[in-house]
Amino acid sequence: MTAQHPEPSPRPAPPGALPGDLRASHDDREAVVEQLRDAAAEGRIDLDELDARLEQALTSKTHNELAVLTADLPSGHSPAGQSPLVVAGGTFGASRGPERWEVPGHVIARGGVGGVKLDFTRVECRLKEVAVEAYGEISGATIVIPDTWAADTSGMDPGFGGLTDKTTPDRLPGTPLIRLTGSGGAGGVVIRHPNRRERRKLDSNSLKS
Repeated sequence: MTAQHPEPSPRPAPPGALPGDLRASHDDREAVVEQLRDAAAEGRIDLDELDARLEQALTSKTHNELAVLTADLPSGHSPAGQSPLVVAGGTFGASRGPERWEVPGHVIARGGVGGVKLDFTRVECRLKEVAVEAYGEISGATIVIPDTWAADTSGMDPGFGGLTDKTTPDRLPGTPLIRLTGSGGAGGVVIRHPNRRERRKLDSNSLKS
């Protein structure tokens, strides 16, 4: 019968060690990763810089090493101090719109198993930019924006499913810019203007109102 040895207890921090010299945990690294992704969604760092910082964050050993990665970023995680709106596809899918809905400065869309759709065609938004994090995951994510809006997809990781950008650069002054980040995952991410069926529905609703 093999003798079982007790698990070694964690070693205490060396006497006199400063807080920043202490070893970082998985949760510490994950918190920095989330802050970096939020910063990319807000346009504070570009995709190349995000990739470099994420790699450093995941291999950082101490709090000091993590602190360097976010020293030039605000501590808040979302624009204007608001919590992001999360729309998750889950098992059966989810959508927001095309009915009127309040658009925050930061929206997170997760495709899940059922897929997710964000439709901005009937919203009134006075923000200069809207940060949208889209994760295609299994069944994909679709973002529909009005013809007068434009999108910046340079911060998007296409993943296996890819990114399909069918938007035009024509932007009406005073309308929001959708700054898209995230990952295509397996299902992919599509951002586009309304299709024919959606346009007919929009025209029908405008006649009724």
